[in-house]
Amino acid sequence: MNPTLEQEKLQFPTSLGTSTATEIRLLGQDLAADLMGKVSFGELAFWLVAMRRPTASELRVFESVLVALADHGFTPTAIAARLTYLSAPDSLQGAMAAGLLGGGSRFLGVTEDCGQFLAATLKAHEGGLPDTDAEWDDLALNAITTQRAAGKFVPGLGHPNHKDGDPRTPVLIGIAEEEGLHGPHLRLFEAIGRMSEKALGRKLPLNGAGVCGAALADLGLPPELLRGFALLARAAGLLGQIAEERRSPIANEIYMAVDRNAVYVDPKSPTAPDEN
Repeated sequence: MNPTLEQEKLQFPTSLGTSTATEIRLLGQDLAADLMGKVSFGELAFWLVAMRRPTASELRVFESVLVALADHGFTPTAIAARLTYLSAPDSLQGAMAAGLLGGGSRFLGVTEDCGQFLAATLKAHEGGLPDTDAEWDDLALNAITTQRAAGKFVPGLGHPNHKDGDPRTPVLIGIAEEEGLHGPHLRLFEAIGRMSEKALGRKLPLNGAGVCGAALADLGLPPELLRGFALLARAAGLLGQIAEERRSPIANEIYMAVDRNAVYVDPKSPTAPDEN
């Protein structure tokens, strides 16, 4: 067979980006003529995953989530990025990647874990969705009890700093309410907050990462991809952390503080060294 003809038959279908010598197309649009200067980055990010353009209301909720997750101080992700940049200042991508790789079940990944937990609970629920807060509370109580009986944490509950309530949670719920996007995932998430004390013996706050997962799920975004949006948001925060590290370095102090205070412990010793 003629190699040219065989190559012409070779196709890799995509609904995302393609290019020729004179044009770049993205999502079926002319990138230069139809998107640049006309579509925000948040709108494009939503569109790339959902394969549809978000409404103005959806975009407001979506971008509020990105803002909520961009930076939260000296979290492990930020420290990892700064320390990696200290070690390899010639590798900005390595520092960014180091921070993003820390997005898991304790930091950032809670967004996806919570979204999946809420989606699975709603899917397993028989009959129509609850109509009243009392019915939502019953569903939430059963979900918490089942999760704990399986020896698992309830994602979205509790926060290491915001013991009395994460300031992001009521704001995002309020924005979703204003935009008519206060859906079943958020309703269930709120009920989980109300039922936490009854189910667990102590009241735990609904954290910001969890409420972001609930809000994204209510936008119809795939629960199994929600961590990606958290990482997208945190990428901006990590770039800010690295920029600040260049202006006002602290990574070497972190490294020295740990290294100079390292204490050898006999691995056979049952006790740690005295702090004093």
